[in-house]
Amino acid sequence: MWREMNRFGKKLVEQGLVPSHFGNISVRMGDKIIITRSGSMLDEITEKDVVEVDLHGEGSMDIIASSETISHRMIYQNTSAQAIIHTHAPYAVVQSLLSDSDRFVPIDSEGSYFLHDVPIVTGGIGSKEMALNLSEALRERKGVIVKGHGTFAIGKILEEAFIVTTMIEHSAMLKYLVDCKKRD
Repeated sequence: MWREMNRFGKKLVEQGLVPSHFGNISVRMGDKIIITRSGSMLDEITEKDVVEVDLHGEGSMDIIASSETISHRMIYQNTSAQAIIHTHAPYAVVQSLLSDSDRFVPIDSEGSYFLHDVPIVTGGIGSKEMALNLSEALRERKGVIVKGHGTFAIGKILEEAFIVTTMIEHSAMLKYLVDCKKRD
């Protein structure tokens, strides 16, 4: 599984969706979660950069797992997700900071068709509040933006979560560019 996580970690870094040491990836495997370690470089994931944690509660491996493990765990517990990608996608973050709404609404045809709208939730990094807000929003949508922090996307497989991630960022970039032009 770490090889598949490596493949998508490289894509995330190459596309500028995360700086190398930020963001995280996980996959649900029954009652376990395979998740990137805290501080691991997503474009260089090896077997030692992923850890297995319990789906139902904290354990000894949580201390070295991603700081967002609480969010991944709650998302898996409350949605049908089998894979999660969390990025610090710059245009999505910008849209969340510029918005007074609790939703980002794409203006491009693909974003409108596939995403409809994207919830913008709040909560501190690695907090129970953020985890709860994410898991509630992801019951209805495949992707969410955390205000000032980044995106969380879910899927049945990592590829699906990756597609949602890139769609959110693409739509956020297009809206930003159109809004800039309107200000001219």
